Amino acid sequence: MTHDPSARGSRSRLLKWLGLTDEEATSEASSEGAGLARDVTAREIWLPAKRRLLAKVADFLIDHDLEVMPWTLEIAYDCVTGAKPKLAQLILERTEAGQPITIVWLEQIVREQEGESSSELLAALMARLEGTLEDFTSATSHARSATTEYGAALQQHVDDLEQVGRAGAVITELAALAKAMMHRTREIEQNLTESERRALELQSSLDEARRVADEDHLTGLPNRRAFESLFEKEYAAAKASGEPLCVAFCDIDHFKRINDSHGHAAGDRVLKVVAETLSQISDARCHVARHGGEEFAVLFRALTPEKAWDRLDHARETIAERRLVNRATDMPFGRVTFSGGIADVFAYKTRSDALRAADEALYAAKQSGRNCVMMAVQTPPPLEDAA
Repeated sequence: MTHDPSARGSRSRLLKWLGLTDEEATSEASSEGAGLARDVTAREIWLPAKRRLLAKVADFLIDHDLEVMPWTLEIAYDCVTGAKPKLAQLILERTEAGQPITIVWLEQIVREQEGESSSELLAALMARLEGTLEDFTSATSHARSATTEYGAALQQHVDDLEQVGRAGAVITELAALAKAMMHRTREIEQNLTESERRALELQSSLDEARRVADEDHLTGLPNRRAFESLFEKEYAAAKASGEPLCVAFCDIDHFKRINDSHGHAAGDRVLKVVAETLSQISDARCHVARHGGEEFAVLFRALTPEKAWDRLDHARETIAERRLVNRATDMPFGRVTFSGGIADVFAYKTRSDALRAADEALYAAKQSGRNCVMMAVQTPPPLEDAA
């Protein structure tokens, strides 16, 4: 029996893409006709791979107690196939922390990742435009300076030629030509000046666009992307100067209950109140940002963990003492509180480790009854005990 070499090559590439060896595919495909010497078909290769993939998707939904619907199926598929490794890592970390994977949490994470993706693309485009503008402004500035100097030299030549006008018609023609050149040079200088002015206006607009891209539109605080940039800068500055640096996460308690009872518009007003209160503790070395949803992040430079805790806890008490009312319905919100977790950044190997420690301290505060601020410990208890 003859074999088609091209078909054999296509089969090998298909097996490689599916992550199967030739022996595995032959074994799985020959369950009904064991011992028959024949080439397996593409369908016989595909079916075991499809079954394994569907089983993994089903296991994902069952393990996390998620409803079967198109959106959750897409999430499960992206995670088990590695299409979205960052989302899969976040789910793994949350699972290892003993926290449930819920529809609400998934919606928030996916929304934040989509926002980060568009923000990162916008930031990259703005950075490229900013570099081009700087080059253009520099070039026009040099060209304008050179044109000005050239025009001044031409003016001097014209003055000299007019002083010896009696030298004849040739000199008179040269003087006329020089005047025309000088006129054209001044036009070019004016055009360059206008181009430089417009470039500066565009640079100003770009600066404003950058500010908007780094700002949370609801609270006016820096957003998550801006916070990460601030954290990087403050980390380097504190490390160079030998100053302490602390990071904290704050999360409004029972915020979903506020949205469900009073509506999202009222929930937005509560977010603004908390943001305004936290902003009162910020200064040149203390930065507050909205990290996402009802969660805020705070950086404390040049403050010990104890002093940072005092400042954040004071903000917690200030909010807890207020009695907020929904102005649209005159219904009280009840007591609005938040929980917080603080970590000493330099007590950990990396910034990511410090962020994780602060997040774990926040989770511990939630588990301890909420409306409190807890310090992170360098050696946290086992996850099952914390849960």
